[in-house]
Amino acid sequence: MQSISTMTNTKSYDEAFLTGCDATTEWMMPWFLDNYQRHATKPLVFANFGVNNLDAIKPHVHAIIDLTQVKEEGWFKKPKALRHSPSKKTIWLDTDCQVVGKIDTLFDLLVPNKLNMVEDLPWKLRRGGVQFNSGVVGIIDKPLILGMWQDWCTQSNEVGDQETLTANLNPITQMTYINNLPNEYNWLRLQIENDNQPATNARIIHWTGYKGKERIKGMMAHA
Repeated sequence: MQSISTMTNTKSYDEAFLTGCDATTEWMMPWFLDNYQRHATKPLVFANFGVNNLDAIKPHVHAIIDLTQVKEEGWFKKPKALRHSPSKKTIWLDTDCQVVGKIDTLFDLLVPNKLNMVEDLPWKLRRGGVQFNSGVVGIIDKPLILGMWQDWCTQSNEVGDQETLTANLNPITQMTYINNLPNEYNWLRLQIENDNQPATNARIIHWTGYKGKERIKGMMAHA
């Protein structure tokens, strides 16, 4: 039996943010939590993908989902974490997302029966077509597409959960299953550094890739 449990309490929430990581990225958690606590008031749930120091995270979150023993690796656990979130409305945030503005109102933009995501505009600029970035994902209840995404991740040969979702949707099913959120809720590093799109109105800046992690290290060093 796969181990999936809410460790800190069994309370349910109407609205909650969700994040998660393993030992390779838990170094970002103090930075993530500091930014989150400055700009958000909703409960925060943590999905433990296999961190080394869970005790350092516990005081800052309302519930912990144990995903250390499930089959999927790394970010492929994200859909499963969303499936087991103890809230009616849940918004996932990657740990390399810097919350820079008020985000509680994002729950008001969610629609049912879909994954609520921001289009990956750098992808469109470079490759054409439409892909949605999975750094921020909102759901109401547990929509059908979430279970489909989880199943795809279990069997995926793609490099990540976002690419897995894209590979299994066409333009029609994208319209059916994904609601496009405003760019300000997931402003990507490439937009700032490569595409001359300063994050003037951003509420979440997503520092993707190796270069993004170096930026985060710099911010942490100068905090």
